[in-house]
Amino acid sequence: MEKLFMPAVLALAAAAGLLVVRFIAFRVLHAWAAKTETQVDDIIIESLRTPSVFWSVALGIYIGVALSELPERYIFTITRLIYIIVILSVTVATANLSGRIFKSYIRQTNLPLPTTGLAYGLVKGIIFIVGFLIILSVLGISIAPLLTALGVGGLAVALALQDTLANLFAGIHILVEKSIRVGDFIRLETGQEGYVQDITWRTTRVRMLPNNMVVIPNSKLAQSVVTNYYLPEKRMSLPILISVSYSSDPDRVERILVEEAKKGTGDISGLLADPEPFVRFIPGFGASSLDFTLICQVKEFTDQYLVQHELRKRIFRRFKEEGIEIPFPQRTVHLRREQEDTP
Repeated sequence: MEKLFMPAVLALAAAAGLLVVRFIAFRVLHAWAAKTETQVDDIIIESLRTPSVFWSVALGIYIGVALSELPERYIFTITRLIYIIVILSVTVATANLSGRIFKSYIRQTNLPLPTTGLAYGLVKGIIFIVGFLIILSVLGISIAPLLTALGVGGLAVALALQDTLANLFAGIHILVEKSIRVGDFIRLETGQEGYVQDITWRTTRVRMLPNNMVVIPNSKLAQSVVTNYYLPEKRMSLPILISVSYSSDPDRVERILVEEAKKGTGDISGLLADPEPFVRFIPGFGASSLDFTLICQVKEFTDQYLVQHELRKRIFRRFKEEGIEIPFPQRTVHLRREQEDTP
């Protein structure tokens, strides 16, 4: 016990001193990073905060062992422990750093790559697996028999987790195909629609306009018919049906509709001026009205609600000024009275 007491005291003292140095160093680094414009230094410092504690402890133990006269068997065991602590902390630091840099880089460059929970998890998972294999190698455990055992056991696990694996690979397929991306506005074949919030290893989350969340298994989503309103681009055509009475001049109605739509391009949020709005005499002759379709462009799907709201009010006021009637539904009924035969 006496032989272990002195190395333990030295290790604790060295670790405490290194933790103090670490604390001061991080204060200086945070002050320096706050003055820079890039976010990479902040990400690196934040990723190294927790692992640096383990490095200080491991280095403290190493110093305590180096300055003492421990038996060979203790040195061998403690050395392996130090290796495991360092490898584990480096693995955690690398996984956190790579994941955060991956997310930051994709967001800044606007590349068409997903920064979803599944992609982030795959990056970190690969690094953790490599770190685990290195730890096994340090402990002297052969990896080849382990891989063989995992191959045999993996078959049984695959049969037991068919649904889970189906969702996992369906999520990977969705990410690679890029037909559905985080942030896209989609409509499911069931009629539900909203923004894609996240694509995880098992489900895809869609936030609907009422701020409710729809959770869909990836395998179901991959097999369903989905309308993506952000592909090939966000902007879209907006048709607005407008009816007037049969006494109206079609050319005059068309001119008024185009004028009001063009005026609205500078005032109504989401209404685009290019390409210019236009009118078609479609569907044409209705049961009690002449039916026109005003076609304009909006920035994205959700802009159509405000654009329709404002344009309909403007068109209604203009029709009243111009004396153009918006007819009520009318139906002509012919009554035929049959004369009774007299004797």
